Amino acid sequence: MTESATDPVYVTDKLIAEDIDAYLVQHEHKTMLRFITCGSVDDGKSTLIGRLLYDSKMIFEDQLDALASDSKKVGTQGQEIDFALLVDGLAAEREQGITIDVAYRFFNTEKRKFIVADCPGHEQYTRNMITGASTADLAVILIDARKGVLVQTRRHSFLCHQIGIKNIVLAVNKMDLVDYSQEVFDKILADYTEFARSIGIESFTAMPISGFKGDNITTISENTPWYTGPTLVEHLETVEVLSSVDAEKPFRLPVQWVNRPNLDFRGFSGLIATGSVKPGDKVRVLPSGKTSTVTRIVTFDGDLDGAVAGQSVTVCFADEIDCSRGSVISIADNPPQSADQFEATLVWMADEAMVPGRAYWLKLGTQLVSATVAEPKYEVNVNTMEHLAAKTLELNAIGVAEVTTDKQIVFEPYGDNRSLGGFILIDKMTNATVAGGMLNFSLRRSQNVHWQALDVGRAQHAGLKNQKPAVLWFTGLSGSGKSTIANMVEKKLHRMNRHTFLLDGDNVRHGLNKDLGFTEADRIENIRRVGEVSKLMADAGLIVITAFISPFKADRDMVRSMLPDGEFIEVFIDTPLKVAEARDVKGLYKKARSGELKNFTGIDSPYEAPRDPEIRIDTTVVSPEEAASLIVDKLLGDA
Repeated sequence: MTESATDPVYVTDKLIAEDIDAYLVQHEHKTMLRFITCGSVDDGKSTLIGRLLYDSKMIFEDQLDALASDSKKVGTQGQEIDFALLVDGLAAEREQGITIDVAYRFFNTEKRKFIVADCPGHEQYTRNMITGASTADLAVILIDARKGVLVQTRRHSFLCHQIGIKNIVLAVNKMDLVDYSQEVFDKILADYTEFARSIGIESFTAMPISGFKGDNITTISENTPWYTGPTLVEHLETVEVLSSVDAEKPFRLPVQWVNRPNLDFRGFSGLIATGSVKPGDKVRVLPSGKTSTVTRIVTFDGDLDGAVAGQSVTVCFADEIDCSRGSVISIADNPPQSADQFEATLVWMADEAMVPGRAYWLKLGTQLVSATVAEPKYEVNVNTMEHLAAKTLELNAIGVAEVTTDKQIVFEPYGDNRSLGGFILIDKMTNATVAGGMLNFSLRRSQNVHWQALDVGRAQHAGLKNQKPAVLWFTGLSGSGKSTIANMVEKKLHRMNRHTFLLDGDNVRHGLNKDLGFTEADRIENIRRVGEVSKLMADAGLIVITAFISPFKADRDMVRSMLPDGEFIEVFIDTPLKVAEARDVKGLYKKARSGELKNFTGIDSPYEAPRDPEIRIDTTVVSPEEAASLIVDKLLGDA
C-alpha cells in the first residue's frame, strides 16, 4: 500500500519539511556576534552565560534535569539552579567554583546568532582570556555590585581595549545582593568611567543585572525602575558586528593555500579579512608587488559574483604571477605595508620570562617568520597605567617593545586590521605560544633604510679566492677543546692556501663584544653579533671558523638562517661534562661550583646539545690533531 498526496501522514511530513526549510533559510541570513564575558573572579560570568542559554531555550530537557541534579550536589545556590554549571565543565572548575579555561557556547535568538566565550577571571589565566578576546566583536565586563572595580576589571578592560574591541558592556552584576541600589550602581559607574577614560575607552554601555535572578537579561526588571536602558539581549541583538565594519575597508585576503587540483586550474584560497572583491577587480599580491585581474571567485557551491569580509573563497587571476601561502592579495591601488621592524604591544603568556634578542617564530595570519624582540621600552602597570622600566616581561605582563623579523612581512596596524596586525610568538624549541602581540606601526628606519645593490658580490669574492665560502661553527662545553681544534683546522687550511679567519669566543669579548655580560640576553646578543660578522666574512669569500660555547639551539639556528643553504657547518665538540670539568684549564668550573661565577654553562646554565650537527667530534676517542683532519676532510670533500 502506498501513500497518496492527500494522505494525512504525507501532508504532515511535507509541512514539517517546509517548516525546516523555512527555518534554515531564516537562520542562514542571521548575523553572528562573537562576544566574551570577563572580569574578576566570581563576578558571575559563567552564571550569566548559563542564564542566557536557559532563557534562549538552548538547553534540552535531559540537560536541564542533569543541571538540577548537579546544582544540588555541587552548586553554590542552595536548592536553586546554579546556571554556572552549564559552562564550568572542568572538574577543577566545579570544585573551586572558578573558570580556568575558555569555554565557548552557542545560542541564538530570533534576530541573531551568538558565540560567547566565558573567560577566566584569575590573573594566572590571563593568557586564556586573551585567546577568547582575540576574535570577539564585543566584551561584557562584569563587576560584582558588592565589590566594585577590581584589579582584574582594570586588567581585562585594558586588554579588551588594546585588542581592539570597540563595543564594551559594563554589566554590574549581583544587583539582587545590594537590594537593587541605584546609589551602588551609580558609584561603580562613576569609578569605571574615570578609569575607562584614562586608558582611552571612549564609550561603553552600562546596565544593572542579576545573572542568577534574570534581571535585565531578556526583559526589563521591575526591581530597577530607575534604569531606562535596553536589556542585555536587546543590546547584543542590535550592536554592529565586526564583519559589517570590516566589509567597508580595503580588500585584503591572506593566502592560506594554493589550490591546484589539476593542470587547468590555479586559485588562491583564504578567508577574506576585510573589504570585498568581484571578478574584474584589479588586485596586487604582496610582498611581490605583482598585479593582475580577478577572473573568478570559486567556492564549493559554485562561482560567486562577489565576496565580502568573513567569506572563505578561492580567487583566480588572469595572469600567472608569484603568489603562495603567506602572500596577501589586496586591492591594487590601496595595498597594505611591508616592513621588518615594528613597535608592538606584547602580552607575555609563558611561565618563562621573555629573553630579549632570542629568536622566536612570529605568526601573523598565514605568514611565519623568525623574529627577535628587543628589551622592552616599558611595561604597563594595569592598575595605575604607569609606564614602568623593564628588562624583560614575565607571565601576564603587558609591555611595548621593538620587534625585528628576518624578512619583510605584510601588515597593517592592529587598530586598522586585526587580521594583519595581530600576531603570536612561538618558542622554537617547544613550539609553545609564548606571547600575543599587536603591531602598532613600522619603525621609520625600516622604510627608509634599503639594501644597496653592489656590483661585486659574494660569488666574485669567492671566485677570486678559488674557494667556496663556509662558516665552521664550533660548539661545545667550556673545556671541550673547541679553540684548540679550531686553531688546528685553520693552520691546516692555511697550509693548503685557503683564505680563512678564526673568531674565538674569548678574543671577540675583548673588542666587538666587550660591553656584554653573561646573562642569557647578553649571550644571545653575543652570538647574534658574531653571526652577523661571520656572514659578512663569508660574503667576502672567506672560510670562517668560530669557537663559541653557543649553548642555545635557537641561537645557533638564528646564525644558520643568516647564511645560504650548505654554508653553515655545525661542528659539535662532544665532550662529557665530567671530562671538560676535569680539564678546567682556566679554573672556571671551580669558580662556578663555588658560586663565584654565575650563569656558567653546564653548572647553573643549560647546554642544548646539537641533535643533528653536520660534524660530531667525540674528544674521548680522537685526539685534537685527528679531529682537525676529520673536519678539514669533511669541509673540502663537501666543497
